[in-house]
Amino acid sequence: MIKIIAVTACPSGVAHTYMAAEALETAAKTRGWGVKVETQGSIGVENMLTAGDVAEADMVILTKDIGIKGEERFTGKTIVRVNISDAVKRADAIMNKIDAHLNQSA
Repeated sequence: MIKIIAVTACPSGVAHTYMAAEALETAAKTRGWGVKVETQGSIGVENMLTAGDVAEADMVILTKDIGIKGEERFTGKTIVRVNISDAVKRADAIMNKIDAHLNQSA
């Protein structure tokens, strides 16, 4: 099973952070993939990714609108950086690109 992890954060740390997390989770689960999304919102870090989550991940999605706390955790992993608005509105397209990349490198 493909395992995707993501960290979402937006400049205001409110709605888009959580909307992006939900959209990415839904798009990954639709494909039968394992997914876990950490949110870095105005109330702090929620659903924090563990070292095990990172180790098992096939792909990491990071939003790039503001800095992600703890980004060094993902050193050595394949990282996709997306705008928060794309994560909200185009999560399926992001997953399609990830699927194509993983199939190409398999």
